[in-house]
Amino acid sequence: MTERYLRIALPSPLRRLFDYRAPAQIPESAWQPGVRVRVPFGRREMIGILVETATTTNVPTDKLKDALELLDSQPLLPDDIMRLCLWAAQYYQHSLGDTFSWALPTLLRQGEPAEARQKKIWQAKRPLNLEDSLLIRAPRQLAAIKVLAQHSQGIAHERLEQFGISKDSVTALLKKGLVTQHLLQLQDTPHKTPSLAQPELPLNDEQQAAFNAIHANQKTFKTYLLAGITGSGKTEVYLQLIRETLAAGQQVLVLIPEINLGPQTLERFTKRFNARIALLHSHVNDRERLEAWLAARSGHADIIIGTRSALFTPLQQLGLIIIDEEHDSSYKQQEGLRYHARDLALVRARAANVPVVLGSATPSLESLHNAHSGRFALLRLNKRAGGAIQPKFIRLDVRSLPLDSGISAPLQKEIRKTLEAGQQVLVFLNRRGFAPVLMCNDCGWMSQCSQCDARLTLHQRYNELRCHHCGHVEIRPHHCPSCNKIDLRPVGAGTERAEERLQILFPNTPVLRIDRDSTARKGSMDALLGTINSGDPCIMIGTQMLAKGHHFPRVTLVAILNADGGLFSADFRAGEKMAQLIVQVAGRAGRAGDPGRVIIQSELADHPLLVQLSEQGYFAFAEQALNERCSTGLPPFSHLALLRADALKPELADMFLEDAYSIAEQLLQQLKIEGVELLGPVSSPMERRAGRYRAQLLLQANNRAQLHRLLTPLCSNLEVLPSARQSRWSIDVDPIDLF
Repeated sequence: MTERYLRIALPSPLRRLFDYRAPAQIPESAWQPGVRVRVPFGRREMIGILVETATTTNVPTDKLKDALELLDSQPLLPDDIMRLCLWAAQYYQHSLGDTFSWALPTLLRQGEPAEARQKKIWQAKRPLNLEDSLLIRAPRQLAAIKVLAQHSQGIAHERLEQFGISKDSVTALLKKGLVTQHLLQLQDTPHKTPSLAQPELPLNDEQQAAFNAIHANQKTFKTYLLAGITGSGKTEVYLQLIRETLAAGQQVLVLIPEINLGPQTLERFTKRFNARIALLHSHVNDRERLEAWLAARSGHADIIIGTRSALFTPLQQLGLIIIDEEHDSSYKQQEGLRYHARDLALVRARAANVPVVLGSATPSLESLHNAHSGRFALLRLNKRAGGAIQPKFIRLDVRSLPLDSGISAPLQKEIRKTLEAGQQVLVFLNRRGFAPVLMCNDCGWMSQCSQCDARLTLHQRYNELRCHHCGHVEIRPHHCPSCNKIDLRPVGAGTERAEERLQILFPNTPVLRIDRDSTARKGSMDALLGTINSGDPCIMIGTQMLAKGHHFPRVTLVAILNADGGLFSADFRAGEKMAQLIVQVAGRAGRAGDPGRVIIQSELADHPLLVQLSEQGYFAFAEQALNERCSTGLPPFSHLALLRADALKPELADMFLEDAYSIAEQLLQQLKIEGVELLGPVSSPMERRAGRYRAQLLLQANNRAQLHRLLTPLCSNLEVLPSARQSRWSIDVDPIDLF
C-alpha cells in the first residue's frame, strides 16, 4: 500500500508547509483539503489545515511524525476561502498557516467541533394519563407534566424555570418514561423566505440612478464606488440592493469599519428585513461568533454584518459585498496578517463573480484613482436625502482668543444658542484622556513614558498617567520627579477635560463623552446612543468614534476643537486623513430638517486645506491631492512595501535591515528587476516603543508585479538570516501607516 503524506499549514510564522504521515486507520478518502488536523509540533500539539496530500516527501523518515487526529469529516473551509487565504498569504508575504488562523473563529482554532449549538427540548408523552400511579405521590412532577402537556412543541431546557418546572422534576419524569427529551439543532428551525418588515423609503433621482446601475449588473463582478456626501442616503441604496439579492436566494456580506457601528447597523437591518442576520466582530463572544460563522457557511444566515475579519466568512450563496466607509483605515490590519479588507474583498468578489459596492462620503485617493482610470464605476450622490441641506462651515481663528479647556468664548456662545433652541451639539476632539501631558511649572519636567518616545496622557478620572502607544500605566505623581516641587499642571485638553468643563458651563444639559474609555464596558455605547436618540438637548464630546456613520437627526452644531493636528506631519497621507475626518465629523450636522453649522477652531484658519474643504468640498481637495501624488510618484501612482524591525538594542535592528538591504540589492541585479527603489534603512518616526527600538526599510516600485518579484525571494532569504534571530521583523505590503 502506498504511503500517504499530509502537507499541513500550521499557525506558525514560518512560510512553509509541514509534512506528516497519515495514520493508517483513517481511510484515504477522509483526507480532504480544508479539514483540521491535530499534529505534534516540537514539545506541544498544534491544529493545522490540510492543504494537500502526497505520496512523496523530502523529510527524512526518522524525522517524520504521524498526525494525531482528524477533527473534521468534511472540509471546514470551502474551496473559495482556501483560495482566498492562499492568495492573501502570497500577496501579503505571510505564513499560510497563520493566514488560516485569521480566517477561523477562535473556538475552531482551539479544536472545537464545527457544529451548531443544540437546544434540549422536553415534551410530554402521548397519550397522557394524569391518574398514573407513578404521579400520585409526586405533586411537583404532576404539576410539571401538566404544564408540558399544554406545549405540544415542547419547552426548551433553559426556559423550564420560567414555567415553574424544576430540572429535578423533568429528570424524574424522564426516568419514569413519562416525558421525552430530544436535541434540536438551532439551524434546523424552519425559516421563512426573507421579506420586508418595514416599508422602503422612496429614492431620489440620484439614488435611483445608482441603484439601477448596480442592479443591472448584479450577477457579474464589478466594483462600484458610491461616492455620496454625508447624509445623501447611501444606506438606503444598500438596503434596496440587499432586498434584490435576498429575493434571488443569495446572501449579502456587509463590512463596517467600527465595532460600535455594529448594533446600530444591525438594528436598522432588523427593522427593514424579516431575515436571518449574523453579526461578526471582536466584541461578540467566541460561542456566538462560531454560531454566526456556521450559520453563514451553511446558508442559514441571509445577511452577515462584520468588521474586517468577517471578510473570510464562508458563504454558501454569496451574491453581494458592501464595504461601508471604504476609506476608513480600520479596514487595514496592522499586525500579523497585514491585509486590507477592502482590497481583499475585490479579490473574493472577482472569484465569486459578484458585485462590490464601496460607499463613502470621502473616498480614499486610491479608490478615486481607480474610478478615474475605469477600474471602478463612479456613482455620485450630491444631494442630501429628504431635502436636508449641507451644513455651513465657519473657520474660527483662535490665535488671539483665550481657550477654556480648549473651548473659546465664541464657541461657548454658539453652543448655548443651539441648546436653547432645543437641539443637540457634537463637540469633536480626537484626543482621549484629561490632558496630553502633565508638566511641572517650576522646572518644566513633562510626563514621559519609560517604554516609548512618547508623553504620558493624564486620565484624571482614574488618577493615572497612561501611554496610548504601549499601554503603560502609572499613578499620577504628587510632586515633580525631577525637582520635587508640587506644582504639576495638566497641559492641553483631552475629551475628559472638555467634558468636565462643558458640564460646568452647561449644568442643566447632559454631557455625553464617547471615546474608547467611556464605551469599554458592554452596553455602554448603546446606553449613550439611547440618550442621544431620545432627541432631547445634549452635548456629545468625543473622538473619531463619533465621526463614522452615525445618524443624529437633532444635531445642528458640530464643533471641531483642534483642527491643526493633522496639517503638518511626516506621513504623506496625513492631509488626506485629516480632510476625511473633518468632512465626516461635519456630516453629522443638519441631517434632518434643521440646517447645520460646523465651527472649526484653528490657529491656522487660513491654511489652504481648511479653506479648500470649507469652500469647495472634499472632492476638490481630492483632485488636487491626486495631482500632487502623481507629480511626486507617491501611491496610488506607485506601490510600497515596508520592512520593519525592532530589537532590544537599536544596533540590532539596524544590523538586520542593513543585511536586508544588501540582499535586496543583490536580488534586484540577479533577477534584473527594474523600477524598484530601496529607501533607508532609517529609524522609525517613533524610534522606541514598548521598550524596543524600531527601524524600517521602505521599498517603492512603479509596478506592482516587479515589487512582488523582489518580495517573495527577499522574505525567503530574511527567514534564514543570522541577524534575524536577534530582531523581530515584519513586511507590510501596501502600508497605510509609515509610523
